[in-house]
Amino acid sequence: MDNILHIVGGGMAGSEAAWQAAQMGVRVVIHEMRPTVGTFAHRTGDLAEMVCSNSFRSDDDEQNAVGLLHWEMRAANGLIMQIADRHRLPAGGALAVDRDPFARSVTETLKAHPNVSVEYGEVDSLPESGQWIIATGPLTSEKLGQAIAAETGQGALAFFDAIAPIVHYDSIDMSRAWMQSRYDKGETEEERTAYLNCPMDRDTYEAFIDALLAADKAEFHEGETAGYFDGCLPIEVIAERGRESLRHGPMKPVGLTNPHAPDTKPWAVVQLRRDNALGTLYNIVGFQTKMKYGAQTEVLRMIPGLEEARFARLGGIHRNTFLNSPTLLDEQMRLRSRPNIRFAGQITGVEGYVESAAMGLLSGRMAAAEILGSPLAAPPQDSAMGALIHHITGGAEAKTFQPMNVNFGLFRPVDGLKGGRRGRKDRYKAYTDRAKAAWTDWLEHSRLDAAQTV
Repeated sequence: MDNILHIVGGGMAGSEAAWQAAQMGVRVVIHEMRPTVGTFAHRTGDLAEMVCSNSFRSDDDEQNAVGLLHWEMRAANGLIMQIADRHRLPAGGALAVDRDPFARSVTETLKAHPNVSVEYGEVDSLPESGQWIIATGPLTSEKLGQAIAAETGQGALAFFDAIAPIVHYDSIDMSRAWMQSRYDKGETEEERTAYLNCPMDRDTYEAFIDALLAADKAEFHEGETAGYFDGCLPIEVIAERGRESLRHGPMKPVGLTNPHAPDTKPWAVVQLRRDNALGTLYNIVGFQTKMKYGAQTEVLRMIPGLEEARFARLGGIHRNTFLNSPTLLDEQMRLRSRPNIRFAGQITGVEGYVESAAMGLLSGRMAAAEILGSPLAAPPQDSAMGALIHHITGGAEAKTFQPMNVNFGLFRPVDGLKGGRRGRKDRYKAYTDRAKAAWTDWLEHSRLDAAQTV
């Protein structure tokens, strides 16, 4: 039992953890409840299924903390990044993927690995023995969630996460919309035209805001509170903060020129990003919503170009549970009260596909190294991995702990560099240079390295 690593949950974190441990020579069993037990958000039983956006966000490893995390995962031969690169779609400076082939490839690669097996069915309690990683994500089953809450003695915190709608491309009126990445960003013409844009004038925007605020919304159950994660706010919640909030957020009109009316600057712009390789599906960027389905179709069809839109998937909202990790986990991501159990992914209090996979990468390596008798030191705090794990296992204030994306605010300052916006470019480059050196050194001095590639 002690020579096998059990991983509960086959999402981004669980899949990456399994790959890393298996590459280090450890036998791994992935316990995945889907498709035996489904969720409202998942459609398949594939591992690493993407249920919200199809984007891993910025791929800029010199000026963006998320892009830096991509770089570190690639340097560690991470499975998620390798498969994402294989199924990449044009998305300007972002890394977006064709979600269904991506998940199938992750599933096939793991199932083909001689050290990996997958068992389907729900794990509903915390195991007493053996080495385990709990990577059940935001949709942890009710029974397992109750077991975790009972063990921690303080329950799990919760916020609400929302899903954006997906539109069939052939239902979009391209006489009103156009293709362009903001500021024409991208090295190829395909990248520079990766986004579909729907412009609004001021009157249309104001009418849209009125309808959005008046629309029927999903109700919360008794005892639930709407503590949203700021990086994934429903559009109606943003609108409630002020009528101009959306046009300074996901609907900002900057960096775009409408070829149908080049001399008219839009008051607001709704962007859609390609969701599959065929280009038949587009998701509405930043349009997570808790509107009821009937209201969604009415309100979203007010967007110029989407008057006749057909939706492959409407938006939704779900409860997202996570641990108060600064008080519950040690620097090896082990539960202090049960050190044979590690946690990884969103349940630890990171937010986003990339961050979840990154914590899976670390937990998988750490667990495998412990099983093999050569424990690994925590990654250096100056790396993106190190900054993120330091935040969730002790760097954050426990009383106000909330899910966090990786960002340069988690990094230690670099001496001698200017603060503020003017010094930002040099500062970010210094962060990423220092991080790459620190991460490379950690990999080189890790005695057990998952060195093979797919």
